Amino acid sequence: MGKIGLFNLEDHFAFYGAYHSNPVNIAIHELFVWPIFFTLLIILYFIPPFFNLPSLEFSLWGNHVVLVWNLGFIVALIYAAYYVILDPKAGSLAALLCALCWIVASFLATQLGLSLAWKVVLVAQVVSWSAQFIGHGVFEKRAPALFDNLVQALVMAPFFVLLEALQILFGYEPYPGFQASVQAKIEANIEEWKEKKHKLITS
Repeated sequence: MGKIGLFNLEDHFAFYGAYHSNPVNIAIHELFVWPIFFTLLIILYFIPPFFNLPSLEFSLWGNHVVLVWNLGFIVALIYAAYYVILDPKAGSLAALLCALCWIVASFLATQLGLSLAWKVVLVAQVVSWSAQFIGHGVFEKRAPALFDNLVQALVMAPFFVLLEALQILFGYEPYPGFQASVQAKIEANIEEWKEKKHKLITS
């Protein structure tokens, strides 16, 4: 609760929430944010490892899987660690999902091969990103957060949609008063944005 800057979950979530207040746009992001992260790990699987470490090999559903300690692993690890720091409870669940995404992405990458994997990833990325831009343009009527804070939007989005789902389904909040404080900041942010938009239109 006393974290600041990069680790201030309340401020980050309020920033995200200000761009995702429409129910349809929220639903679109719940469906398409994690696929972006997941398919990114698929294509990163084919980048050669940075470290000369032995790969981890095992069978999954009767198929041979090789886990490589490369960029995909590092990305998943950084995301997972950051989420746990932001909120140990929800962050641990997000970290588990990151690990599962990395394992299943590695499995699919080994099954598809690079020649087919990049095509699957390209289609998934285009569909996922297009859906989110439609959500913002048609329903939210506000540009995506990535135009104002690219890193915040790309790195924190998977955790935020998970946290949002936990709030909606179970009323979860990282600490008492979190949701009320975040909502107040969201409303202030939206009001400020509307005022700026009005000034641009009338000027």
